[in-house]
Amino acid sequence: MEKFAIDGTPKTPTIQFDMGSGVLEIKGRSIPENSIEFYKPLVDNLEKYASSPKPATTVNVQLEYFNTSSSKCILDVFKKLEAIHKGGSSVTINWHYEEDDEDMLEAGEDYQAIINVPFKMVQVEE
Repeated sequence: MEKFAIDGTPKTPTIQFDMGSGVLEIKGRSIPENSIEFYKPLVDNLEKYASSPKPATTVNVQLEYFNTSSSKCILDVFKKLEAIHKGGSSVTINWHYEEDDEDMLEAGEDYQAIINVPFKMVQVEE
């Protein structure tokens, strides 16, 4: 299986999805001009991956900041992961946040309440 990657910019996160190992990483800031357009390739790749996922999929999310339109797209990504999880593969989402960033912790908790996938809140040093 292939790897899918988008290089980060000051407005968009770095995304690395190694479908061979089942590891997805999203890091940085997410304030793209068009969130739907930006996240569509990732959602498409997750759909492809869902047809034959690894027994375990690990997702590492380490965002400094994301805007409202990104939050909807991130939820769409998590919904794809939830479908993979319901299909019998284990999926774990590691939500990284800086210790003094209550907003990012709350955002992770909000997603955790909506999505039926194991979430781990991971506090990182600044």
